[in-house]
Amino acid sequence: MIAPVHLDGDAFDRGRAQAQSTDADEVRRVTQVRLDEARAAGHLDAPGQHYLAAQFSFAQQHDPHGLAEVAGIAEGFGLTQDQVFAHLHLGVLQDIAKGAPVAHDGCSAWAVADGPDGPLVVKNRDFAGSHVAIQRVFRHDGPDLLHGPCLCIGSLGAPGAYSSGMNAAGLAVVDTQVGVQNHRVGWLRYFVMTRILAATATVADALEFLRAIPHAGGGTLVMADRGGHVACVELGSDKIAIEQAPVVCRTNHFTTTALAHQTMGHAESEIDASSLGRRVFLDRTLPRQGWNAADAMKLMGQHDASNGAAAVCQHVGATGTQTLSGAVFCCRTGVLYVCYGAPCTEPWHRIPLVR
Repeated sequence: MIAPVHLDGDAFDRGRAQAQSTDADEVRRVTQVRLDEARAAGHLDAPGQHYLAAQFSFAQQHDPHGLAEVAGIAEGFGLTQDQVFAHLHLGVLQDIAKGAPVAHDGCSAWAVADGPDGPLVVKNRDFAGSHVAIQRVFRHDGPDLLHGPCLCIGSLGAPGAYSSGMNAAGLAVVDTQVGVQNHRVGWLRYFVMTRILAATATVADALEFLRAIPHAGGGTLVMADRGGHVACVELGSDKIAIEQAPVVCRTNHFTTTALAHQTMGHAESEIDASSLGRRVFLDRTLPRQGWNAADAMKLMGQHDASNGAAAVCQHVGATGTQTLSGAVFCCRTGVLYVCYGAPCTEPWHRIPLVR
């Protein structure tokens, strides 16, 4: 088991402290490789650079804590702030360039309002295989986290809830990537997730925040709180679409009437190609009653490919997009169950938020 990385202090200090936990060379290498791939694919062309500059100005005005964490990460790992900031936007830049996809986010996520272990938020993290060695569970604690410490899954060299997280109030949020036709200057999903965990305690509070802000566009959020409130939010650039139900799930395409037409899939992407099938599997399986953490863990290791379904565990491949981890957040008890690697074969570990 890889022990959680404990990060204490303000946002800048937590970002810089990441570098104390590992050899910084690997983080620099992975970041530079992904930036080089994006540059070669034309994703960092003049329009992309213009968009990044506008996004940076937006973050300076609206998210000083998020930008401070980026600055701390850059200093700790010997990167520039621009490199870290651009790395976080690679999915958006790929959409803007409408170019060939490189290894990118995927993910399958769902949440239930209640069961033997209370409300659950569940995710398989499908991401670039180059992040296998730098994936970690982080425990953040600091004065900007208004509802106590947070337990997050992410990568060294990336801020806050880069994949998923839960705060001490019992609010958990995870994301999935969705390529979209249009983007604008606004909140990037990774910064949104971190702010939700820092500043809100319930799904209702998180939805109020999401309704009030401009979004860069792309991706979905799946969330639940200790009280059993559950929601999924599809993040368009001109609007968001909210689904509230006892059970919600998302893969890598929009499904609401308001935003389904905005999805921009890539025929060359195995993740995009399997998105519909993974959603078929979840829609078929999740309506059963009484999900507990153990059953959720078993589900995320499934390779059912019958009757239009696709394997929810996407672990095949060496360095491309693949399932890097599984996560089950138990909102009522403040416990994370995490699997480092493919959930079909690797063990799960119990990590409590309160140490």
